[in-house]
Amino acid sequence: MSNDPSDRRSDRNGDEGPVFSAEQARQGEIILRTRTRRIIFIAGLVGIVILIAVIRFAVR
Repeated sequence: MSNDPSDRRSDRNGDEGPVFSAEQARQGEIILRTRTRRIIFIAGLVGIVILIAVIRFAVR
């Protein structure tokens, strides 16, 4: 990462936060450490699938 001021980003208050390159930003992973978080995540995925199925059925 360079120290070139033109590469830096800041918010409207002038506070500088961490700066990530596009390569670093794409390296995300989903961390579901507790059973409750896993259940909520999976329920959300199932809910999306059900919603799509209901919408497709209603349109026909």
